[in-house]
Amino acid sequence: MAIPILSIIGVTKRFGGLTALHELNIDVYEGEAFGLMGPNGAGKTTLLSVISGQHKPDRGMIKFQGDDISGFPPHKICRLGISRTYQIPQPFGNLTALENVAVAAMYGKGVGKAAALAKGEEILDVVALSDKRDVPARNLGALTLKRLELARALANDPKVLLIDEVAAGLTEVEIPGFFEILKRIRSLGITYIMIEHVLKVMVEAVDRISVLDSGMKIAEGKPHEVMQNEKVITAYLG
Repeated sequence: MAIPILSIIGVTKRFGGLTALHELNIDVYEGEAFGLMGPNGAGKTTLLSVISGQHKPDRGMIKFQGDDISGFPPHKICRLGISRTYQIPQPFGNLTALENVAVAAMYGKGVGKAAALAKGEEILDVVALSDKRDVPARNLGALTLKRLELARALANDPKVLLIDEVAAGLTEVEIPGFFEILKRIRSLGITYIMIEHVLKVMVEAVDRISVLDSGMKIAEGKPHEVMQNEKVITAYLG
């Protein structure tokens, strides 16, 4: 049986009297495209923050490639090979798209300027932003900034990429282009875990889905199975 590249084992996270995650168990396998769904407040982004080191679990364990990384600081987890995006991109506004990705490569991979710029060119091509390479980030539109956010997260050659609602706001015309970017990411051998509310994107972009509600896993399986689950329907529609 395959060994998970990432395991969430009995993870609980509390903020004061609020339990954001409750005894959560999830396994993600190498090369897999994995989805996280759930209504607002379900604990999805909190889980990404626990995995990436922004928050320490109050109970339970995060294992990456078989090693316990629970409580490691974000920079150490990044260097180990886990990167994430954020819902609200915060690039360096005065730097160009290329420079933003290069900075991420320099600090995420520990490479020099020339290697970082070369990595930046490569990654901008992956996310279809080569034509914006010399544009300052402050002049980029909201959806383009989300692709730049994805590029910055890819700059350290992660083994696991955590994607937090990068497709939010896409039109029907723009969605196929996003699928192409995800295909390119998978072709690089990167495992990704994606939070997304756009159901069309989620169903077509992942192999399996876990659905959270009030910090607990209520369903897990292939997309078409999960969408027909009564607990999932109740969580979304009441």
